[in-house]
Amino acid sequence: SAEPATQSPMKLMVLQLLLWHSALWMVPEATALSPASSLPRSFLLKCLEQVRKIQADGAELQERLCATHKLCHPQELVLLGHSLGLPQASLSSCSSQALQLTGCLSQLHGGLVLYRGLLQALAGISPELAPTLDILQLDVTDLATNIWLQMEDLRSAPASQPTPGTAPTFASAFQRRAGGVLVVSKLQSFLELAYRVLRYLAEP
Repeated sequence: SAEPATQSPMKLMVLQLLLWHSALWMVPEATALSPASSLPRSFLLKCLEQVRKIQADGAELQERLCATHKLCHPQELVLLGHSLGLPQASLSSCSSQALQLTGCLSQLHGGLVLYRGLLQALAGISPELAPTLDILQLDVTDLATNIWLQMEDLRSAPASQPTPGTAPTFASAFQRRAGGVLVVSKLQSFLELAYRVLRYLAEP
C-alpha cells in the first residue's frame, strides 16, 4: 500500500540528519553504546562546555597572531612544525569502531597534558598575547583536571599523572609565534574530535 505523501519529507529529513551525523563522526555500532551509561551526564555536559571555551580562547589567539604578526596560514608553517618536532595527540581509543571508555578518557587527558606543555613552551610569545595564552592554558588545565577526577571516580586513573614530555625549543621570536599558530591549530583539531566523542557519549 502507498504511504501517505506527508511521511516522505520527514523520512528525507531523518535520512539527511543521519548522513550529516555519519559524515561528522561515524555512527558507532550498537555494541559500543554500553560504556556511555557509566559516565555521568553532568560530567559530559561540563566537558562539552569547557571544550567550547578552549576553542574560543584558541580562536582568539589565532586571530591575534594573524592580525598582529600576519601568521594566518598554519599550512604554510607545516615544514617549520616538522623541524620544531611538534608532537600531535592521538584519540585512537575514542574511534567509533573501537570505543574504549577508559582508554578514551586517558587519551583525552594525555592529549590535554601534551598541549598544556606546548602552550607553556610558548611563554614569552609577546606581551600583548600573554594574557590570552594564560587564559588558554588555564582552561586546558581545568578540563584536564575534570577528566582526571572522573578517571579517579572510575578507578581507571594511573598511579601518577602523565607529564607533557620534552617541550620544543624556539630559537627566535618568529619561531615562537609561528609555533603558537601550529600548536593552537593542532589543539583545535584535537578538541573538535574530542567534542564529537563527548557529544555522542552525552546523548540520552
